[in-house]
Amino acid sequence: MPAAAMKSTPLPTQSTAKRPVLLDLPYEPVEKRPLPAGRPREWYVGHNRRLKAMRLAIALLDSGVYLPQQARNDTIRTTAEMIGVHPPSDTTCHMVRALMKYTR
Repeated sequence: MPAAAMKSTPLPTQSTAKRPVLLDLPYEPVEKRPLPAGRPREWYVGHNRRLKAMRLAIALLDSGVYLPQQARNDTIRTTAEMIGVHPPSDTTCHMVRALMKYTR
């Protein structure tokens, strides 16, 4: 049978932009390790904020939000609720958009 006559079906790894994608929650949580001791409190706050922003940016990308302009604060907060993260502050929402912008 000629290759042109065969109907191609998209592989699971191909783009899914034409159909909705459900978030695939982690099957088991990542093992937590203690943070290094002796740093100023601001370092821990910033570190946890960056981790939260990365988790939210990944969840938004998985749900089909690819551009920072699409990620308004309410969209980010809805995604946070969906993945079980406390609602982010305006600063964290700004950081999520920055991550989406600079990782392209």
